[in-house]
Amino acid sequence: MIGLVDCNSFYVSCERVFQPRLRGLPVGVMSNNDGCVIALSPELKAIGITMGTPAFELQHLVRRGQIRLLSSNYELYGDMSARVQAVLEEFSAGVEPYSIDEMFVRFGGFTPDQLLEHARQLHVRVRQYTGIPVCVGVAPTHTLAKFANRAAKKIPAYRGVCVLQAGTAETKALLQRFELGDLWGVGRRLVERLAVIGIRTGWDLAQADPKRIRRQFSVTLERTALELRGISCIEMNDFHEPRQRIMTSRSFGKLTNNLGEIREAMRQHGQRGAEKLRSQGSLARAVLVFLKTNPFREDLPQYSPSVAVELPRPTDDSREILRAAGQALERIYRPHYLYQKGGVMLLDLIDADRQQLSLLDTPQSDADRQRSAKLMGVMDELNQRMGRGTVKLGTPSPGAAWHLRCANLTQRYSTRWDELPVANAR
Repeated sequence: MIGLVDCNSFYVSCERVFQPRLRGLPVGVMSNNDGCVIALSPELKAIGITMGTPAFELQHLVRRGQIRLLSSNYELYGDMSARVQAVLEEFSAGVEPYSIDEMFVRFGGFTPDQLLEHARQLHVRVRQYTGIPVCVGVAPTHTLAKFANRAAKKIPAYRGVCVLQAGTAETKALLQRFELGDLWGVGRRLVERLAVIGIRTGWDLAQADPKRIRRQFSVTLERTALELRGISCIEMNDFHEPRQRIMTSRSFGKLTNNLGEIREAMRQHGQRGAEKLRSQGSLARAVLVFLKTNPFREDLPQYSPSVAVELPRPTDDSREILRAAGQALERIYRPHYLYQKGGVMLLDLIDADRQQLSLLDTPQSDADRQRSAKLMGVMDELNQRMGRGTVKLGTPSPGAAWHLRCANLTQRYSTRWDELPVANAR
């Protein structure tokens, strides 16, 4: 059996762990640069605010003290996610993170009654040890486990834990009750196309002919249909296929045409991309750099260039990637435009263990390759142990325009010694 543990309103819950006064209040967490709402508490949803609402439209509610909006604090959220995972690993050796707030958990060797009790204990322990509320869905397949988790979240009678068996009357009733769009991997357009052939519920999809589904739609939807029947078609490793390209980009805190500041931003993006490249064991053959002006500022001239630079050889060395990114930036930068966003994309990725040079690639000596690997390894280890950005190439200027706007950032309570929570006793 497979369990899916989903943290409820994860970003808001992380903030509430260290700020109990936020409990019961309408709270939202904003995107980078405090642009729009990306996480909402149930209280915020209840007053009609939806995901993606621009933050500036809510400022009148903030000024009246009716809602609280916070800047996203990813360092805190990442650490809390690791703590949730550590608790789950006490209940199962097979824990696979699916996202920062969702994790699949393997359950084996339990009778149905034992399994329900085990899932309920897990539900309580995660909240007790981390302060994060979760819902638990358990079923024979990943798709059914996701569906069971949704049922646990939406139906109060389950009290946060739902265990489903394939083909039972309970599973059939739930699949008929929820909308087709509630299923994992079934989007709005797919719902419309399925409705044309009379498939309107999850149960209809589970009973449909898989070969017909594959022929008319895709092999992915065929797998979904089979998984709803309890036939496992998705492995956990399917979620961890190396990415074919790595993009690192971000909007600048304010419009700028300062080449020095833009160069700093590209340097940070390039270094972050190289870290991701090494973590998945890949090498890049090319680097693409792009800039964008603000398309909504019609009063300003528009210019959104990009250019790709081929690397001398496949590499994961931050220095070579930054050198290529710098060359690309020099080629596309024009001083008379105000840029809103820029980024670095690593392209044509290959497996580092299966590297095969072409006739046009510049070879690298074994000594150089080993020095590069050691240097990058030490940098990654230090940044992992002591916090991202502890060791970096180039020092960003404080107050530069490309820095994120995060006026409502809370403390990184669990990862910074100088930001630990303070308790006052009377």
